[in-house]
Amino acid sequence: MSEILLDVQELTHCFRLGRNTVIRAVDHVSFQLRRGEIFGLVGESGSGKSTVARCIMSLIRPAAGKIRYLGVNICDPGQFRAHRKLLQTSRQLIFQDSAASLNPRMKVADIITEPMAIHHIRPPRGSLRQEAAFQLKCVGMDPSSLDRRPGELSGGQRQRVAIARALSMGPELLVADEPIASLDVSIQAQIINLFQHLQREHGFTFLFIAHDLAVVRHLCDRTGVMFQGRLVEIAPSKELFDNPLHPYTRALLSAIPIPDPRLERARVPQRFDPAQFCREGLLREVSPGHMVLREEADR
Repeated sequence: MSEILLDVQELTHCFRLGRNTVIRAVDHVSFQLRRGEIFGLVGESGSGKSTVARCIMSLIRPAAGKIRYLGVNICDPGQFRAHRKLLQTSRQLIFQDSAASLNPRMKVADIITEPMAIHHIRPPRGSLRQEAAFQLKCVGMDPSSLDRRPGELSGGQRQRVAIARALSMGPELLVADEPIASLDVSIQAQIINLFQHLQREHGFTFLFIAHDLAVVRHLCDRTGVMFQGRLVEIAPSKELFDNPLHPYTRALLSAIPIPDPRLERARVPQRFDPAQFCREGLLREVSPGHMVLREEADR
């Protein structure tokens, strides 16, 4: 059995909207990431995917639950302080909006190596500029871009710079929060192929959050499906797409467009009524590695 790198147990987080309104964005979510795997997290907008990512990266302190990374409970302030440098360097996050996540006043060379400078890490290749040039080349960009600023780059180039910055720290866990959603379709394919290549090259564990199901099927080893803050199904990607068991998963997958126009015209998407969604229950294993949210009385 592969080593567990990240163990999320009963993760819960709420947002308060006004004096009397509380939104439960994440509701008792549990899953594990094995070392070296690519795990996809999918669901419609507002399902809680990004909140899960921010809790894992310690950008949000969850209301309840535990998140263990390399055996460290990052929800415990004492353990977090004791392992601060490990947690800040070996976990890296790539945001959806590269324009907002890169400092527009900094040059590409400084953006890529900023984490190393902050943590006083000696560049493996001699100087910070040499390290930046190497990382830029790894993501398919010419070192001539080192002195350019984000505003001089295309959206795809900015996202490559964000990836280079994350990988410069040699992370064990990379979290990407819808990193291709704002890119053109042709650029999306390039970035996905780049992720595949880099994951094989570096062997990092990858949490990939997206709403594009075709991309998740192509990229991820396992996939989890979220709805209204709950994880409703987890399975190896091939099995999930071939044999979805939860009604919401079936409805979600039935909405994937079919490239053949004749088949697309004949396609009848399944409907899922949110009013029939039962929030209570537990994830139960129905076959090896395939878990579905079931009511507690449904055994």
